[in-house]
Amino acid sequence: MTQVSLARRERGQERLQLPEEVGECYSERLALESDLILIRLRYRPCCDLREESVDPHGRPMLAITLGFEGRSGYQGGDGAELAFRAGFTTIAAFRSNRGERHYRAGETVSQLRLLVGEVTLTKYVGRERAKALLGNGGVRQLAFRKNTSLSQGHAAALSGHLGQPDPGLLDMHIHALSLLAEQLRLIGPSTPPPSRLGCRDIEMLERARDLMAERMNQPLTIPFLCAEVGLNEFKLKEGFRRHFNTTPHRMLHEMRMRKAHALLESGCQVAQVAYRVGYRHPSNFSTAFSRFFGRAPKAVFAGRRG
Repeated sequence: MTQVSLARRERGQERLQLPEEVGECYSERLALESDLILIRLRYRPCCDLREESVDPHGRPMLAITLGFEGRSGYQGGDGAELAFRAGFTTIAAFRSNRGERHYRAGETVSQLRLLVGEVTLTKYVGRERAKALLGNGGVRQLAFRKNTSLSQGHAAALSGHLGQPDPGLLDMHIHALSLLAEQLRLIGPSTPPPSRLGCRDIEMLERARDLMAERMNQPLTIPFLCAEVGLNEFKLKEGFRRHFNTTPHRMLHEMRMRKAHALLESGCQVAQVAYRVGYRHPSNFSTAFSRFFGRAPKAVFAGRRG
């Protein structure tokens, strides 16, 4: 385990670098506000590395981490585990906490992390939701999902500014808040209770949800989803209940109905929409749509034409 780092500060930016014998391992940090902090990390250790992590903030923080390259892990002193992976966004809430960050020998890890404190969160989402997001202590994983193209764009802009002589603080502030806003929308209006699901389980559940969105025109079944993502039927259903607070059937039905509404508004005819969202018989689709929205699909299509 290594704890020694070298620091260089310039124009409000701070660079922390591990000794050269450990490998190319450094992070750059910039506080846009006291409660809005940006960190860019790039590690390529020569050997497996366990780095002690001590929260220096002493207050509740929300951490949004976008993985660009490689993978790493975090294990808290309370046993909590977090996974960071290229192409995925990890959102976690924590208070003062000790733990370890784990990196593999010879693997390049590149990440961008946005830390948001309670004051900033309260300013934008209100005190009640800020407290719900941050929780009462320890480390809680709130989300682990694929990076969106919008998030990647904001993260790339922020990463490009960091380390520059003139980082362009106004632009960075705009991108940071835009990234925060998108991730809070994806989490939803309320935060789910702490989940005992492992990172791998969550990844497979997210994949099942993605499959529903990608293949809703097909006759998806529980056995098919289980086979595709590698979960048995009990774990899939229980995982949906815990992680999404719904059932696979209900989520697929809602996806189909909302997709159908958007297609009707774009000018697609009812029969075309029915087939595109997985209904073989337009009459069955019309019945399901009317029950879900309280109006017939022809009314949405006619309204669009008018």
